Amino acid sequence: MQTGTQAIDRAAQLLVLVVESEGSKAVGELAEASGLPKSTVSRAVSALERQGLVQRQGTRGGIKPGPVLLGLVRRGVGDDDVVELARDALNRLGDATGETINLAVAVPGGLEHYLAQVDSRHFLGTTSWVGRRLPHHCTAVGKVFLAYGAARLPRGRLERLTPATLTDPKRLEAQLAEIRSNGWAVARGELEHGLVAIAAPVRGTADRPFAALAVSGPDIRLSEQRVEEIATLLVEETTALSARLGRRLAKEEVA
Repeated sequence: MQTGTQAIDRAAQLLVLVVESEGSKAVGELAEASGLPKSTVSRAVSALERQGLVQRQGTRGGIKPGPVLLGLVRRGVGDDDVVELARDALNRLGDATGETINLAVAVPGGLEHYLAQVDSRHFLGTTSWVGRRLPHHCTAVGKVFLAYGAARLPRGRLERLTPATLTDPKRLEAQLAEIRSNGWAVARGELEHGLVAIAAPVRGTADRPFAALAVSGPDIRLSEQRVEEIATLLVEETTALSARLGRRLAKEEVA
């Protein structure tokens, strides 16, 4: 039977393998790379997953760095720096769409935190999101974080959601796959009736989602065609911002 010290050493060994892997690793692959029994690896991975250090892609999917580790990625650039780097993109999107524009980052607990906003030029718009923390399952920003591995829902969260939002894990998995295919997410009336939001990921180094930009407004203005037009603009801005942010993070890592 392994001692507490052995368990810690083995968990640490597996964590290093996950972090250093370019893609996700299955439990069997981790067992082979570490020389540990598959049952031992499975128990260690479960413990690391409970602490948010790793996460699984689906029920039997590969193992990737979890939200706690991903949160460390953005410590080299503070929230104020992120807002400053994103300011021009926020303003351009506001000018181009006339809708409310937001910048958000993922935080532990299946929530997102909104850092900056450009208000809509319409009288009928959305309220201030800055400082708010919202659940991932019913927002475009949250779905982006879930789709690209920057966050996960706490265990049992889907079962506790009300029927008015999302209760089917398979439906969520299908949405996340579509988001990865399209490069952007949309939420229609899921957080609040009549509210539509579109979001796209901002990536740092190693192609990891670091933040997200979102455009939101009432459904009377954001038709399906308009959503697709805005999504194109949004992806252009987040792609450019990701390049700038990736360079900034790389400099911080070298320093």
